[in-house]
Amino acid sequence: QVLLIESGGGLVQAGGSLRLSCAASGRAFSKYAMGWFRQAPGKEREFVAAINLSGTTTSYVNSVKGRFTISRDNAKNTVDLQMDSLKPEDTAIYYCAAGGVYTLRSEGYNYWGQGTQVTVSS
Repeated sequence: QVLLIESGGGLVQAGGSLRLSCAASGRAFSKYAMGWFRQAPGKEREFVAAINLSGTTTSYVNSVKGRFTISRDNAKNTVDLQMDSLKPEDTAIYYCAAGGVYTLRSEGYNYWGQGTQVTVSS
């Protein structure tokens, strides 16, 4: 069992930055691939970024490439999402997820956080 708690969301102007953090409790954090997903009002949840067990491989949805960076610290059981050059269309609830395989599909993740709201004003 893995408990995930996100933090770092908030309100920011377009062009600004936020850093989301996800703290994991439970054992064997380093055995889980980690992902960030988001869900905007009236839209389905979408993949944002993923990182493999060791942190050596990452993936991003095209719309955030070059602006967002995912990273993890297995010693601290955390995974972060640095978000720069934010746009109003990045407004959503952001979820952290943990899964046994490295994947971009939400079905591949077994554990989810409660989400943190990110709002980008124009």
